[in-house]
Amino acid sequence: MAAVNPVRAPQHVLTLLSELHKKSLEQEAVLSQKKRVFSSDFLGDLEDQHSKATAREEFDKLMLDKFIALDEDKCQFAYQLIHAMGATNVIEAGTSFGVSTIYLALAVASTKVTMGKPGTVIATEKEDEKAQLAKTYWAQCGPEVEGVIDLRVGDLLETLQSDLPQVVDLLLLDIWAPLALPTLKIVQPHLRRGAVILTDNTISGAAGYAALLTYLRDPHSGFQNMTLPFTNGFEMSVYLP
Repeated sequence: MAAVNPVRAPQHVLTLLSELHKKSLEQEAVLSQKKRVFSSDFLGDLEDQHSKATAREEFDKLMLDKFIALDEDKCQFAYQLIHAMGATNVIEAGTSFGVSTIYLALAVASTKVTMGKPGTVIATEKEDEKAQLAKTYWAQCGPEVEGVIDLRVGDLLETLQSDLPQVVDLLLLDIWAPLALPTLKIVQPHLRRGAVILTDNTISGAAGYAALLTYLRDPHSGFQNMTLPFTNGFEMSVYLP
């Protein structure tokens, strides 16, 4: 039996998402054939060949025209989770071309109405070219998506330093692994009790995420963690200080 898509959206939005996921999978397949998959080994190779700063630049160059969107099932899980939590304030660290952002925005638009309170999806993207293309996709979706998103272009370690919601419900980490822990530390003072951190590729990228995972899994961190059985790992950390 085919899996049921839980996303409630106009047909043109669902069609766009399907097309974007298809494009992402095609690009990922080409990269995999070239043995340039985004595993901890690949990221480690970059750091072995370059300084950490240069490695990040090389990674950014490689990713400049690549969707490599969050897997569709992970996007759907995040969408469902936002509804289950009644989450209205979400931060996405690593927006890229904005595919996963559409799911987050659709869910937050819905929970804002249900909860009767304001909310936003703060989206972060370093590359202006990617950010502009993401905005065109959001515009195609319409105001229900476009109007919920606060896009911040530039270094997220700078753009997240101010104007965050007083209470953050969910943080999605889908970025260059060494940036994950610094990003969490910026957002953590705003996390409500019961907030959720979702981190992608924590099995295939375990070495790259070592600092983040050590921090999250420390018995005194206030986080309760489990690795969800999605492709390459998807860490779910609940903040219960």
